[in-house]
Amino acid sequence: MPDILIRPATEQDAELLVQFIQDLARYERLSSECKVTSELIHEHLFGARPAAEAVIAEYNGQPEGFALFFTTFSTFVAKPSLYLEDLFVNPDMRGKGIGKALLLHLVDIAVERGYGRVEWAVLDWNQPAIDFYKNLGAKMMDDWTTCRLTEDVLQRLATQEVVA
Repeated sequence: MPDILIRPATEQDAELLVQFIQDLARYERLSSECKVTSELIHEHLFGARPAAEAVIAEYNGQPEGFALFFTTFSTFVAKPSLYLEDLFVNPDMRGKGIGKALLLHLVDIAVERGYGRVEWAVLDWNQPAIDFYKNLGAKMMDDWTTCRLTEDVLQRLATQEVVA
């Protein structure tokens, strides 16, 4: 049996995380939007006010994937939730249980911390991922649409006055 180890990412993994994130951006056809640097990873994952956490999946001692997550809050269940921002496994290592091990590790974290949910988004064209999540029992929230304000819009809106 292969040895799959899931471990917390450390500052020494910053460059590895950058590589995984760039690989994920390529897979998701979003390379032009990927602005990740090791400096930003250091600041926002390992700095004074970490905004997220990451875990690394090792397969037979080699890093082959990661998951990056953070805490949100559900007003309806009145508990924190774990939001999975990214889960990525190297393409040639898919189908070996690494993705499932990553997701189950996050489930364990959520249960240990007393969270009410684990949530994430999946691209509608990524059928292998959709099938994987459904097979685990995930409920697809088809009636919700993700909304996003990008950094340039944030800057523009921050200078506007509220008009009633």
